[in-house]
Amino acid sequence: MTTTCAQALKQWEAKNEGTPASEATELNLCNQSIAKLDGKALGTLKKCEKLSLSTNMIDKMIALPGMTDLKILSLGRNNLKKIEKLEDVSGTLEQLWVSYNQIASLDGLSCLTNLTTLYCSNNLIKSFSELEKLKANEKLRDVLFVGNPMYADVASKEEARIEILRQLPNLLKIDGEFVKPSELEAAQAPPSSET
Repeated sequence: MTTTCAQALKQWEAKNEGTPASEATELNLCNQSIAKLDGKALGTLKKCEKLSLSTNMIDKMIALPGMTDLKILSLGRNNLKKIEKLEDVSGTLEQLWVSYNQIASLDGLSCLTNLTTLYCSNNLIKSFSELEKLKANEKLRDVLFVGNPMYADVASKEEARIEILRQLPNLLKIDGEFVKPSELEAAQAPPSSET
């Protein structure tokens, strides 16, 4: 049995002593069997800064008009196939958590001018060249990509980190570990050609 966003919000209010969801700055709607996002229900969350919708059955992102304070959006462990419709939160969203989905492309992120954190592990990203699409996200500092098929193209975790840094040299953290000066140096060096 699935739950609607409106039902999940009512359940959240009941658990939080009748506090209206529209007044909350942080909402946890994880593990509620939500299959579909509802713009009307979510649009009432004008004060929400962190919206957690992980571990549901959501297969599509929707526009989020009215969520003018949203900074953290957590959609991990759902059925998302692509990142889209984030224009309404493009000026405020700082963190997007979409690990454990079926995302194959990093399209849809260039509008997020304040994005600092992207957790996108265990998806279907096949090539490090997809990271090129993140160059517009100049404030991006923390990424999680481990568990994507692109890691099969390199011999080690270290090589993957250097390949990510080649595309995104401003990162401070990759896959939960801080970037080392030696990694940054290796990423800036021309790739060695093995003959």
